[in-house]
Amino acid sequence: MKTRHIVSGLFGLLLAACATGEKIGYSWEEDLHHRLLCDFTQSREQVLEYITKYIPEVTDSQMAVWEAKKELEYMVIDSQKLYFRNAASNLFLINEECGAIRSKINGPQGESNTTFACKNNIREIIPTVLAKSNKLDAYTAPKRMRIIYTLTIKPDAVPEGELIRCWLPFPRKDIPRQQDVKLLATSEQEYQFSDPKCAHSTIYMEKKAEAGKPTIFSESFEYTSLGAYFNLTEQDIQPYDTNSPLYKEYTAEREKHIVFTPRLRELADSLTAGLKTPLEKARALFRWVNDGFPWASAREYSTIENIPMYVLENKHGDCGQVTLLFVTLCRICGIPAHFQSGFMMHPKAWNLHDWGEIYFEGVGWVPVDQSFGIPTYAENQREEWFYLGGIDSWRMIVNSDYGKELSPQKTYPRSETVDFQRGEVEWEGGNIYFDQWDYDMDIEYLDD
Repeated sequence: MKTRHIVSGLFGLLLAACATGEKIGYSWEEDLHHRLLCDFTQSREQVLEYITKYIPEVTDSQMAVWEAKKELEYMVIDSQKLYFRNAASNLFLINEECGAIRSKINGPQGESNTTFACKNNIREIIPTVLAKSNKLDAYTAPKRMRIIYTLTIKPDAVPEGELIRCWLPFPRKDIPRQQDVKLLATSEQEYQFSDPKCAHSTIYMEKKAEAGKPTIFSESFEYTSLGAYFNLTEQDIQPYDTNSPLYKEYTAEREKHIVFTPRLRELADSLTAGLKTPLEKARALFRWVNDGFPWASAREYSTIENIPMYVLENKHGDCGQVTLLFVTLCRICGIPAHFQSGFMMHPKAWNLHDWGEIYFEGVGWVPVDQSFGIPTYAENQREEWFYLGGIDSWRMIVNSDYGKELSPQKTYPRSETVDFQRGEVEWEGGNIYFDQWDYDMDIEYLDD
């Protein structure tokens, strides 16, 4: 989960300037500096306090090794060495030896709520789809949900009387596996849906700040999410029409995070050497990312120059990071692919989540959840490859791409310049960053 922060910086300067009537120009460098300070909050002493709970005799040389291997993430900011806020806990996810030590001390962990829900769900989805006479009817196992989503800005984060602009996430209506989307209520009488063509589905509202009070935006809605399983076979997949607009768009580079660097080109070529079909290539890439990059908590995407290269260099990644790596490798290999995201809605385990889709001629777009990867509970090949061509029912799709303009457009750079999930808020004085607000989602499962 992308967490909230508590550090002030550029935002404080904007408030001070507004209070004095002084106008200052926006600076991405200052904004980035503030964002990095929100993520890199830990001193060496704080990191050691966590590590020594499991490894009491930590040496300076061992710390240096972990840092050199990018297993203990830090950055020098304002001449001070600061560690990523989750660097210590991430170490035990990234480093197998450290992870084994912690597991031995903590003891065996039970099955997570997410694993339990997914295992049962995909064992419902696969046989139901296979029993259908129409092979391309991949959707089943509907889950109806009612959501109350709330974004709360801290009191006095914005001067009294100033207008706050807010974009809240809203389930897409143009996705086959997401149906019967119904808005029930909004906190503001006037609201605006995003243009249906926009990659980020939102409800836009405005409200003036009141002194000493939090500013609250909320929405409630219902929708039905369907699971999907495409029983992919070589016989069903046809050669690509490489001249089609779809093929050209989704095998091309995209600014910043889908860039065909020499290293990525060489990697894609080596991973798919000798493989002839798109399905073979996609599975080779999927397994390689699955096996080589453990999940770890991620810093804000807006602070990373090139996310796939970051994953390669740091040898770990969260859901969106490994998805962008997989999507980039697919595009290099001539497999159309795009980013998709929103929320995982598993009971007692909802969270922000990113995944993607790839396109096979003759089949169409199929979901791929690189982060869920190859399930440890898989009992057969269909379950093993379920998340390449299938997806569970517990989803809310908000975004069909990354880093596009909001609708209506935002004046200042977004808090999340890549993804859009938690929401976005700004006022005349600037963007309101994550450290100045919080969000929450209350889910009622209507099928229960």
